[in-house]
Amino acid sequence: MIRTVLLSAVALTALVATPTLAQSDREAWTGPYVGVFGGYGDANDDEDERLGFDRNLDGRYGDTVVTGAGANAFSPGFCGGAANDPTAAGGCDKDAGGTEAGVRMGYDWRFGNIVAGVVGEYSVTSIEDSVTGFSTTPANYTFTRDLEQVAAARLRLGYAMGPALVYGTGGYAYGKFDNTFRSSNTANSFTVTSDSDDGNGWQAGGGVEYALGGGLTVNGEYIYTSLEADSPVVRVGQGTAPATNPFVLAPNTTGTDMIRSNGRFGAHQVRIGMNYRF
Repeated sequence: MIRTVLLSAVALTALVATPTLAQSDREAWTGPYVGVFGGYGDANDDEDERLGFDRNLDGRYGDTVVTGAGANAFSPGFCGGAANDPTAAGGCDKDAGGTEAGVRMGYDWRFGNIVAGVVGEYSVTSIEDSVTGFSTTPANYTFTRDLEQVAAARLRLGYAMGPALVYGTGGYAYGKFDNTFRSSNTANSFTVTSDSDDGNGWQAGGGVEYALGGGLTVNGEYIYTSLEADSPVVRVGQGTAPATNPFVLAPNTTGTDMIRSNGRFGAHQVRIGMNYRF
């Protein structure tokens, strides 16, 4: 999907730019600009992600949840994505990608064919990233984070070739998430004891911008976003389950804290946009 959208973005940029080649502004790459962009994003495939458990509530998530007989209660395993049904045999859905729309403003300085600049962006999007664990009950336990907003401040460095600018870019990024937890287990109680809905990180990528003349440019680009994304802490209590329930086995009958193991969120994003240069 990412490859298809990226090729489409490049093709659209070329299609729009080609008819106006004779009118393009070859000195466009200096001064301030504002713009809009849209695109598509997809979360990293992370098939190795797991759930982490803290049975003795010491803040360390390397414990194993075991049954009264000493067997691993999560022996059915884990999968990247949201569960299709309570059993591991049902598998998981692939994480859903989403569209993105945003605005930007920036400033470029030209030194011969070299163009250096800064750009700030804000966008809204919806990119899901889930992980599921399966217990022997059987039951599923799914953590989902949905990236909803991104703000970024990046540097740009490019090479101008007539009306075209080929560039690389990288810098700081900040994201807002919506975290959710759900389970097919209706016996235990589940309480979110800690949750963070924002994350700091970085962006890097590159693209091509083309001057149409009259201050207008079009561009296509690829951006990779990497953000710290702390997992919510879910306290699994006894609820209506018996005292032999793996989450509340003695000596710690208070319950078990559960998190997702991966503390980073990564997304591949492809965009097309238009800028106006003053």
